[in-house]
Amino acid sequence: MKFYSICIIGLGYIGLPTAAVFAKHGMNIKGVDINQYTVDTINQGGIHIEEPGLEELVKDAVDKNLLKAYTTPQKADAFIMAVPTPFKGEDHEPNLDYIEAATRALAKVLEKGNLVILESTSPVGTTEKMSAWLAEERPDLSFPDTAGEASDIRIAHCPERVLPGQAMRELIENNRIIGGMTPRCTEEATKLYKIFLEGDCVATNTRTAEMCKLTENAFRDVNIAFANELSLICDKQGMDVWELINLANLHPRVNVLQPGPGVGGHCIAVDPWFIVSQSPEQAKIIRTAREVNDGKPAWVVEKVMRAHKRSVARGKKAEDIKVAVFGVAFKPDIDDLRESPALQIAETLLKELDSQFLIVEPNIEELPASLAGAKLVDASYAKEAADISVMLVAHKEFAGMSSSTDCEHICVVKV
Repeated sequence: MKFYSICIIGLGYIGLPTAAVFAKHGMNIKGVDINQYTVDTINQGGIHIEEPGLEELVKDAVDKNLLKAYTTPQKADAFIMAVPTPFKGEDHEPNLDYIEAATRALAKVLEKGNLVILESTSPVGTTEKMSAWLAEERPDLSFPDTAGEASDIRIAHCPERVLPGQAMRELIENNRIIGGMTPRCTEEATKLYKIFLEGDCVATNTRTAEMCKLTENAFRDVNIAFANELSLICDKQGMDVWELINLANLHPRVNVLQPGPGVGGHCIAVDPWFIVSQSPEQAKIIRTAREVNDGKPAWVVEKVMRAHKRSVARGKKAEDIKVAVFGVAFKPDIDDLRESPALQIAETLLKELDSQFLIVEPNIEELPASLAGAKLVDASYAKEAADISVMLVAHKEFAGMSSSTDCEHICVVKV
């Protein structure tokens, strides 16, 4: 099949860059998002997220009438779904409501010969559920789970694997895993991505493709947990964890990562729990890694609380103490606050301490509502004004920064 139009559902950190790259290669893109502000912004040639190189592509695509945003799915040759998969509650059970709602909505405009691809990171078996939901909505069409290669609709799973801040390059260069429900589904999905992809398309089935993305993020989570656990051990035993890691990494087969305040973002902090949820008895290391990384913010908060008590003991009034938090994004040099351990730490401290809070986050223009009462300031002001400084994110603006001599400096990351 020849593709001329693509409907991309979900215009966030993955969907919008994907839409822009396809449009750059001449595809007619119909973007869909339930947020009216997002739709309006894109249709004016703007963007609602920060991603280097994205705004120029979106404006060019809109100017050339190759990209238009809507609040409901539109007819197209192919559909790509990139909607969130959050948790249902405290037990980390995956919430597939967004995927189901988007699936049932796009079913209304589905036509024979269409290709539907799920990019959302999902528990194993979600693509098969998507096919079943489509079949419920459209009994007049046949689907791969019942009709096999002869189905009217092709369905595949292709997990995204880009790094925020480098999405425009990695979308094009990174290899993609293509998991079709049948070989023909895989073939059609491969044709679609090869419109822009310079990397390889590697074929597999849907369940393995789903598990591949979860495995990639669980692997990284386990390695980060090892570094974070080392930082706890070194702190207790009075050692410099960064010196220790540098020395250990001199071994030719050792590459210990850097510790931090925890793990954030909508991937590594979330996806391993999908494995644990489906295989609780087997996923012991994966669960432990999640618990180590999820517990790191509380450890940081405790260190700041102890520093605060020392300041009070030295005669400083609690309400006069200035606490500067350097970084609230979930990783360096981006504006994304999703699942951010640094943000979680700042929120907790703001609730627990009756003091003045200075937030330094060079990638945002205003603080989220959860930090109401704090002040967004620049790094130089915070450095001079703070009684306690807490370095949480290694933004490039903080490189080599140390505190003033009379400030208690808690450095959770290496800058």
